[in-house]
Amino acid sequence: MGSLFSKKTKTSRVTEQDKAILQLKQQRDKLKQYQKKISSQLERDRDVARALLKDGKKDKAKLMLRKKKFQETLLSKTDTQLDNIEKLVHDLEYAQVEQEVVKGLQIGNASLKKMHEILSLEDVERIMDETQEGIEKQREIDELLSGGLSAQDEDDVLAELDQIIKSSNEDFQEDVELPDVPHERIGEPNKPSVAKKAKTAVPAS
Repeated sequence: MGSLFSKKTKTSRVTEQDKAILQLKQQRDKLKQYQKKISSQLERDRDVARALLKDGKKDKAKLMLRKKKFQETLLSKTDTQLDNIEKLVHDLEYAQVEQEVVKGLQIGNASLKKMHEILSLEDVERIMDETQEGIEKQREIDELLSGGLSAQDEDDVLAELDQIIKSSNEDFQEDVELPDVPHERIGEPNKPSVAKKAKTAVPAS
């Protein structure tokens, strides 16, 4: 009963490379969000520095611009990090493609090896010879059917055909027995003979 309710464990098809690619893409998305946030902050810092200069607070404006410059440096570093992450993701994905190609080549080589074990070189040569013979025979038939015979060949064919027809008619006449032809005319009554009339004549009284 326990086997009926037990859950079958499914093997996960997610590889370590897939997990690494997913983590890199998540870091890439976070860096892009950070860049967007820093870019918005830089615009606000610039506006604040202008307002401070307008109010005559030069030192505070200078401090704000220093902060802005530091954030611009961080933004530049995030660009470099994003480039590195994109390169890593590309390399890992390409490595997966190469791995699949290698697996396909291994399967193909194994299949070819099995075929070579089943079919020897002698068998291949024999099959090719038989195929070539069949092609040549079919070519001869096609040439005959397409009118490849000479005029003399055609005359010989017709003469042989006439001989076969004549021989067949003679065999047919020998096999069929015809009934005798009647000498009497159809529809004419049989006349009694003279002798029979003499015997049946009545004597005079």
